[in-house]
Amino acid sequence: MELIKHGHACVTLEQDGRRLVIDPGGLTPEDAFAGADAALITHEHFDHFSGERLAAALDANPALEVWTHASVAGAFDGDPARVHVVGEGDAFIANGFDIRVYGKWHAELHPDIPRVPNVGFLVDGTVFHPGDALTVPCVPVRTLLLPVHGPWSRVADLIDWVREVKPQQTIGVHDGALNQVGLTMLGNFLGEQGPVPTGASYTHLTAGQSHHLT
Repeated sequence: MELIKHGHACVTLEQDGRRLVIDPGGLTPEDAFAGADAALITHEHFDHFSGERLAAALDANPALEVWTHASVAGAFDGDPARVHVVGEGDAFIANGFDIRVYGKWHAELHPDIPRVPNVGFLVDGTVFHPGDALTVPCVPVRTLLLPVHGPWSRVADLIDWVREVKPQQTIGVHDGALNQVGLTMLGNFLGEQGPVPTGASYTHLTAGQSHHLT
């Protein structure tokens, strides 16, 4: 399986000519939808979801289908037959990929700020995209997509989360607000040689860069 990062939180997964896009939001280049017949949306925040772009992609590609939770599905004008509402515990096939859903809520930003629904997606039993949450699936995860920076995150929480999930490798996402200094600093903490080892390798990809998942 090939993973391509499209900036910030969006990635595509490709295998045997099939392509799946996850969280193509307002910070994502429009070409992220190219060749994708399935889209997964974790939650409604603009950096993960753009109703305008998603509606345009559905119009442009009659084969494209979307899976997300009810809040996102009701937030844009899409053909109900092609927009599927899912929640924790659900399992489905999206463009030939086996998907399982874990998690219910976005990570807490502050007790005074209401939390929004957030679901994570485990793809083909190997790659987990959590959205903006530190959800721990109840099954083994080989590749964990790691939201390395956000108003709700701490390095300590990320290290403990990786230790609990126990993936073989982590790949950094959700890094659009970081400059090179911040990226380097986080990489020094999250890699195998960090001062507090996580037990997993860490890879950072730039926008447009791909990584072969084994």
